[in-house]
Amino acid sequence: MVFLAKTSTPEEWKIVSSAISTLIEEATFEATPEGISFRAMDPSHIALIDLLWPKSAFEKYECDKPFKFSIKIDDFIKLIKRADAKDSIEITTSDEMLILRIFNNYKREFSLHLIESTYGPTPLPKLSFNVRAIVNERTFERILNDVSAISDHITIEASKDRLIFSGKSDIGSGSIILERTIQDLLELDVKEDSKATYSIEYILKIIKNTASDTVLLEYSTKMPMRLELKLSDLGGRLHFYLAPRIEER
Repeated sequence: MVFLAKTSTPEEWKIVSSAISTLIEEATFEATPEGISFRAMDPSHIALIDLLWPKSAFEKYECDKPFKFSIKIDDFIKLIKRADAKDSIEITTSDEMLILRIFNNYKREFSLHLIESTYGPTPLPKLSFNVRAIVNERTFERILNDVSAISDHITIEASKDRLIFSGKSDIGSGSIILERTIQDLLELDVKEDSKATYSIEYILKIIKNTASDTVLLEYSTKMPMRLELKLSDLGGRLHFYLAPRIEER
């Protein structure tokens, strides 16, 4: 079997592994001649990650037939953190091992034991979204942090011309309004006014390590939200699905 995936920087691997580690401890990647994919749900069934990393997004990619490989994600993160920003990363598999090569002027090679997969197919939720918004990533992270000062959850209300982010708790409430006209709201498409509430902690964990300049946010009233984060300008993306909080009456 032939498998080799090479990137010119470690950034994409760091983003992918950090995002996955927020939900699960063991990761099963699926490699095909077309690229690498990953999909899994956290144990509480609140969040799901769906990775699509096409062949075209790698500096070099070879895979002669589909196969799966499973690793302990925290062990992989310890190794990938050894890479500097300008290091190239090359990943292969051999004899039940994942081989990680980090090289620039200083070449290193690590072997990581593959684990037995508990992999089971995770279906994607069938959703139609009434709201699609593209927000500056730094602004979105700032909004989440602002609302988290007053609440563990964020409510998102969308109308034709604005997005309202708000939170409330026993100590009080707060809100942030993004008008269609402001620069940080790059796109807003609202088919129907929508309102839903989500956990701030889950969203912050996912976006804090991303290299993406923007966040694509899609949702409908009281339905799961989908966030899209780009891995790099070359291609590849992470979809993050988050179940809504059902308000108690």
